[in-house]
Amino acid sequence: MRGKSVLALLSRWGILVALVLELVFFATRSPYFFTLENFENVLRQNAAVAVVAAGMTFVILTAGIDLSVGSLVALTGVLCADAMVGDWASPTVRVLTGCLVGVAAGAACGATSGVVTTRLRIPPFVATLAMLTIAKGVALHYTDSQTISGLPDGFADFGASLWPVAVMAVVYVAAWISLTRTAFGRHVYAVGGNAEAARLCGIRVDRVLLCVYGLSGTLAGLAGVLMDARLGTGSPKVGNLMELDAIAAVVVGGTSLMGGRGSIWGTLVGALVIGVLNNGLNLMHVEYYSQKIVVGVVLILAATLDRFRSEAR
Repeated sequence: MRGKSVLALLSRWGILVALVLELVFFATRSPYFFTLENFENVLRQNAAVAVVAAGMTFVILTAGIDLSVGSLVALTGVLCADAMVGDWASPTVRVLTGCLVGVAAGAACGATSGVVTTRLRIPPFVATLAMLTIAKGVALHYTDSQTISGLPDGFADFGASLWPVAVMAVVYVAAWISLTRTAFGRHVYAVGGNAEAARLCGIRVDRVLLCVYGLSGTLAGLAGVLMDARLGTGSPKVGNLMELDAIAAVVVGGTSLMGGRGSIWGTLVGALVIGVLNNGLNLMHVEYYSQKIVVGVVLILAATLDRFRSEAR
């Protein structure tokens, strides 16, 4: 019994313990780590990934997967940037239009993946993999593989401030309310726990899945806007492997890949764990490829913790 209690405590609080240990470790390794400026950089740099991971949480809670989000960030980013360039309207109007175009394009692509999954009965892995290649191809073709520059100065200033962090916070509060205070959230957990049982209970499973993939695409579009603001340009090459970073954040945060179990706040902490890890390794001058090895090891540990969590139940 005591062993199960330890496993239960570890599964519940292990991710927070890991974050604290990371902070302590890197604080002793670099004098620049424990500074306000560095923490602000970590939050700004990881805001887009965290937003994508929020949408991915909904998908994985239904026992699905969305591999297209990284490419959607690139596609929506270039569409957003293209709508902002030129002198066809005031900078404010161009920025607002660009943001709407980016988010709407992401929502449309996500809904398309949902339709392919629910109507054509194609597995989410295949459907979103197809959307990944389509979105990346369209983004490269649309820009001729070139970066779109000339965005309004105020938009770049937005990316250099803490506003992206505020957007991330709003997304997570809204996601938490949706998952814990609405019927839709209960249906998401029910579909992930047992789709057939949910259907027999009167839950419209296909509608839930369509909404979930549409939401994932919408948040990928919002992340594309945030990436444009951060970089000051629209590039078809951004978002590379961002889907893997988002999945890693969700899994590290304790959401089960089998669906039906997890929390949005766990995903946020998971994103911070990975963001702090990358930042600390950069400050220690660890090369990029070695960083990816470390992140892979963290994923294995997270998967092991998930198994312990199941045993503790």
